[in-house]
Amino acid sequence: MTSTVQLPRFYPIVDAARFSAGSDPLGAIVHFVLELVEGGALLIQYRNKIGGAREILGHARELQRAVQDRARLIMNDRADLCLAAGFAGVHLGQEDLSPAAARQIFEKAGKQDLWIGFSTHNPHQLLEAELMPIDYIAAGPVFATSSKANPDPMIGLEGVRQARKLTAKPLVAIGGITCQNCKSVLEAGADAVAVISDVVESPRKSTEEFLRILG
Repeated sequence: MTSTVQLPRFYPIVDAARFSAGSDPLGAIVHFVLELVEGGALLIQYRNKIGGAREILGHARELQRAVQDRARLIMNDRADLCLAAGFAGVHLGQEDLSPAAARQIFEKAGKQDLWIGFSTHNPHQLLEAELMPIDYIAAGPVFATSSKANPDPMIGLEGVRQARKLTAKPLVAIGGITCQNCKSVLEAGADAVAVISDVVESPRKSTEEFLRILG
């Protein structure tokens, strides 16, 4: 499958776990996402590894209502909840539903245009992903990351360069990416950078700064 997806260079990921201790987690998540949008983010992933399906769907529907068509919202892991919430696509990991199964779910629902992204961590996984019905490939972690309890080995900038040689699909780099190192990741061959931690403190300001640096 040849992808015709045009990725924006900046791809923030919103981790629901970071908001779970507050008095109004959903309100905080919606506010955070709207700050990203106000800063110029056009593609945002919602990731919730701790909540059940009811919570995830409730959050997702509120996010979709708040954002509307100002940005594409991507659901982490759950193709079914992506459909139910009206999101623009799903991002899958190595242990999740297969991209082929997700594509089948979307096609049965008459939603052939929904995006599917897929995470890879080494050249073998990336070559396998090249044959899958996906729209973009994520490669990482590029640098050390605190966003996962048991991260895969770092691939470094050389891993990004290698990934670029192995695929013609849109390539998202992820893992430990900051305002300080993001430009080098694009120069290594990534089409976009996914960012989690470096937007947490000031989502709007950080988004504006990433977009300024990434051009």
